[in-house]
Amino acid sequence: MAKCDQGYMCEVCGDEVEDITGSDLYLRYVLGEVEARHLMTAPERHLRCNPVTSQFIVIPEFEPVVVEGPFDKRLLDPADVATREQLVTRAWQRLQVVRQLGLPISDYPLSREDEAGA
Repeated sequence: MAKCDQGYMCEVCGDEVEDITGSDLYLRYVLGEVEARHLMTAPERHLRCNPVTSQFIVIPEFEPVVVEGPFDKRLLDPADVATREQLVTRAWQRLQVVRQLGLPISDYPLSREDEAGA
């Protein structure tokens, strides 16, 4: 397969990130943490290859991720963890459906209402 025919390669494990639904980069884009102009150049990772972020996805469809050490959410303020879990889980859910909705990429990020939990 030609390099241009491959998807983004995970900077952690080296395997291809085959779809945006499993992409840490696109999850962070939906969260508003990555600008659209950086999507083509920023490093990519599988969600599970970035456990510090993916530990906050709390939904039955996503197998839980546990982080050991100083970034373990169990060591953080419970109120902050709950807020981050709600936001990251909503972003993950949106990432699962944005292509099916036929949205332009500029509409992938959560709106301010989504961020507030509306």
